[in-house]
Amino acid sequence: MQSRQVICTKVLIVAVAATSSAVSIAADADSLEELNRQIEVLSQKVLELDRKQQAAEREQTEAAKNVVTAGASKGSFKLPGSSTSVTLGGYVKLDAVFTTPSAGVASTADLFLQPNAIPVGPGAGDNERNQVKFGARESRVFAKTSTPTSWGDLVTYVEGDFYGADGNESVSNSNGLRLRHAYGSLGPLLGGQTWTNFMYVPSLPETVDFGGPVGQIFDRQAQIRWTQPFSAAGSHAGGRWSVALENPESVVTLPGGASFRADDDHFPDITGQVQFDTSKGRVAVAGLLRQVRADSTSPAVTDQSFGGALSVAGVVPTVGKDDVRFTVSAGNAIGRYSNGFFADGIVGSDGRIRLARQWLWYAAYRHFWTDALRSNVVLSSASASNPAGTPAGTNRDTQSAHVNLIWSPVANTDLGVEYILASRRTEDGQSGHLNRLQVAAKYSF
Repeated sequence: MQSRQVICTKVLIVAVAATSSAVSIAADADSLEELNRQIEVLSQKVLELDRKQQAAEREQTEAAKNVVTAGASKGSFKLPGSSTSVTLGGYVKLDAVFTTPSAGVASTADLFLQPNAIPVGPGAGDNERNQVKFGARESRVFAKTSTPTSWGDLVTYVEGDFYGADGNESVSNSNGLRLRHAYGSLGPLLGGQTWTNFMYVPSLPETVDFGGPVGQIFDRQAQIRWTQPFSAAGSHAGGRWSVALENPESVVTLPGGASFRADDDHFPDITGQVQFDTSKGRVAVAGLLRQVRADSTSPAVTDQSFGGALSVAGVVPTVGKDDVRFTVSAGNAIGRYSNGFFADGIVGSDGRIRLARQWLWYAAYRHFWTDALRSNVVLSSASASNPAGTPAGTNRDTQSAHVNLIWSPVANTDLGVEYILASRRTEDGQSGHLNRLQVAAKYSF
């Protein structure tokens, strides 16, 4: 539709031409009255065209208020009359797992997230060999919003999967929705539940199994975090630093070997991270300071201890699209940040809490055979030097190896197969191992 200015210009041109003709006619006929009449008619036509153009523009404006438009980021949209960009997404994933012997309770049998469940000792797991398990619980949904403000973008994010309450596998398999992330951020300030600031998420290796390697830092919890970008003077390198106060939770091992979750913490966990982005790759250095505390009459424990840990992680490109990913962590308070494999503290017979020195690492290489076909090899280990008097069944060390092949025939589709070999050893020297073959189909949206 032509604009009002264009239409009016055309009409005026016609009017000028008509006026010139009218002047000639008036000169010939000596009739000023006829000239004025023609000019009045032309003026009325211009006004009528202008009114119609204004009405059409008002209709367009009203219609635009009720139209969903593209958002500020790829795949997002804006609701009518809103400046908020909304993104919806997730994926559907089927896992088919063959394990011998079985590790993990029923709710987690289709993922390798609990290496402390690997049976140890002579004949361990003999009654749980050759287990087959199908599941779709890793399937995930999320919603993200972004709204521009004078203080920076206001972002919200909510994500869940189906590793909540167990369903009835004999009938409906209706597993419960579980909260993974729920946070908001305004500029540099974040509040809510998300990955711990002690963890560098980009360095996580790509595995078909959801649980990943045993030596990773892996935790999501409520926190308040401040993130600030920086640039290195005289170079193209930069990065960001962040500090956070996070939800504390102490899990201690009692003299008899049982785990006790002591909800008596007095101070939040303090985490900090500095990320460096360079042309050679990305590296992050993170620190953790926390109180491990228990105060209970049953069992009788009243003690506390402060500890900490350091972690270095990164992603380093190699040849083509290949890369190396790694994490190395050490300290005396890693505890539950290690997939829950280690306790936060060991309670002695005297009722005192002692902290164990712990080391974790993994290294992964990702190789692209073609743009649509890739493989990952992941080696990992976690170990602890436990204090004297530690119960015999306490975890001492664990190792895992993942080897996979993932094919993406079209966008948003991954078909993968993976072999996992893992082992566990306890303080008294008892050991066990696990073999797992996993096939998965993942469809993202």
